[in-house]
Amino acid sequence: MTTVPANAASSAGIDSVYAWTRLGISLLLATIGGVGMWAVVVVLPAVQAEFGVDRAAASMPYTATMVGFAAGNVLVGRAIDRVGYWIPALVSSIALIAGFVLASLSTSILQFSLAQGLLIGAGTSAIFGPLIADISHWFNRRRGVAVATAAAGSYLAGTVWPAIITPLMKAEGWRFTYVAIGIACLVTMVPLVLMLRRGAPAVVSGSPGARLVQPISLSPTALQVLLVIAGLGCCVAMSMPQVHIVAYCMDLGYGVAHGADMLSIMMAAGVVSRLASGFIADRIGGVKTLLIGSVLQCLSLFFYIPFDGLASLYVVSLVFGLSQGGIVPCYAIIVREYMPAKEAGQRVGIVIMATIFGMAIGGWMSGWIYDLTGSYSAAFLNGIAWNLLNIMAMALVFWKARRSGVVMA
Repeated sequence: MTTVPANAASSAGIDSVYAWTRLGISLLLATIGGVGMWAVVVVLPAVQAEFGVDRAAASMPYTATMVGFAAGNVLVGRAIDRVGYWIPALVSSIALIAGFVLASLSTSILQFSLAQGLLIGAGTSAIFGPLIADISHWFNRRRGVAVATAAAGSYLAGTVWPAIITPLMKAEGWRFTYVAIGIACLVTMVPLVLMLRRGAPAVVSGSPGARLVQPISLSPTALQVLLVIAGLGCCVAMSMPQVHIVAYCMDLGYGVAHGADMLSIMMAAGVVSRLASGFIADRIGGVKTLLIGSVLQCLSLFFYIPFDGLASLYVVSLVFGLSQGGIVPCYAIIVREYMPAKEAGQRVGIVIMATIFGMAIGGWMSGWIYDLTGSYSAAFLNGIAWNLLNIMAMALVFWKARRSGVVMA
């Protein structure tokens, strides 16, 4: 990383007015581009009906989207460590736009899945892990808040886009809706990306913009492995309500509209949770904040099993959103707390990749369990088991960090 004078951090942009402006632009970009993660969830029942496939096969486009999203987070993350954010983000945005147009022309579930994975999923990646890693370089005092705010864009997308997509799809069909999304992304995302061309500020240890890497009695590789395991576990659990809530409501006879409303409520509550987690992480650290969220998510998953009335599902979806929204951003905060800043893009990308693989595997797995059992009850129990794996991995990280802190004291 380039060396600058110790008093140059503020002029370089750390915690500056521009940093906050950049955060606002990043949040808007993430909210728009986040449609790539949520559109497929809303159109899943219509796609299943048109192509005449079972629930597991209908879940494959979502799984493909998450696989592409996961790979993109690592590749784009490595790219921003080398050339900065805006060029990889521009290429990704164009891929996202092309993906929606090509997906609307698909004639089979395979073609639809390929467009979702190779273009939409990979294209959407630039607005999550890489964006979070980029914004983390611009903040010191409020890094947790900044990271959580940038990450909230994906949940704002989950709040706003289903409310737009559902009536449009009902009126014009899912194919027209996909083309309309592609056009909307073209006229908004490209200009926003071009507004982020300024390179990240460079700081050195001891400067006002620097923050010391905290001690932990784990090697970087061991910590990375534990975060990957934790990320996989939490997101297999998280995917059950997020991916299948619309289909679940249809099975219970409540219809697509109620399911989309519950998804929006879940995501809106997730935004609140993400912002709150940022404030909490700035005070108690990312590891403790993540553990709190993981335990609360596990408890909220239990509530879906006995409470399947319409009003109850709205309440449980709200509780679930408030519980789990802050978990994923905490992985990026932990990476920045315990690993070198110059590796942030790649390290965050790897952990985010694990969380996305968890969403992908969990989304497919829940559909497969449903096809086997004819019910989502076993799928919820499967999610709870994976959530417990997440808690155990993070408890080990917490113990190692606390042990190292005691030794240092």
